[in-house]
Amino acid sequence: MSTAATRAARANRATSTEGRSPEQLREIVSHWGAELELAPAETIIEWAAATFGDRFAITSSMGDAVLAHLASKVVPGIDVVFLDTGYHFVETIGTRDAVEATLDVTVRTVHPELSVAEQDAEHGADLFRTDPDRCCAMRKVEPLRRTLASYDAWATGLRRAETHDRVIAPVIGWDARKQKVKVSPIARWSDEQVETYIAENGVLVNPLVHDGYPSIGCWPCTRRVAPGDDARSGRWAGTTKTECGIHV
Repeated sequence: MSTAATRAARANRATSTEGRSPEQLREIVSHWGAELELAPAETIIEWAAATFGDRFAITSSMGDAVLAHLASKVVPGIDVVFLDTGYHFVETIGTRDAVEATLDVTVRTVHPELSVAEQDAEHGADLFRTDPDRCCAMRKVEPLRRTLASYDAWATGLRRAETHDRVIAPVIGWDARKQKVKVSPIARWSDEQVETYIAENGVLVNPLVHDGYPSIGCWPCTRRVAPGDDARSGRWAGTTKTECGIHV
């Protein structure tokens, strides 16, 4: 994005109290999507911060801190939303704590309405097994929807190289369900580019990644992946489920 375009975005950005209408947000996507398609990740984040001000946040599942690291350099203090489902691996919580301690970001840990014990009492034990879609909806999708009410745009670490379902993911897109602008700064990055960025910048990585878990979710629904298998094949293994519902 040109310097002039950056200045224009800053001049038109929302303040902390001014949310834009869905129509205005869709117009932003229509105007900027193609122009930013090939832009560097840092430029995309800079544009989003300039355009949406503090109504822009990033999300992280704490598999690694690549997106948080990128954002901290461009927008110090940016909100990083972490969904604590109550079912995370200890290593994932540790990665979140390390990100909060070492990067210039503001980690917002968001919890579901019900604790695990309350969910078990109300919906039966092990809902992740009996109705995984409902479990994800209650512990991930709804908490994110509630949190994003404070924002006009959110950034994800989603990449086209991850799964067949994500190969057409836009860099700047419109999330019709959430009525928000969805920004994917590293959508075009390959696995090799991610690994190079981590190595060159000393980026935090969840220890489970090096223990056979290339894609990390809740512990009851995540299994080790055999070498050479699809990175997300360990998620909801043995079922037809491939996404938690956040990105669909």
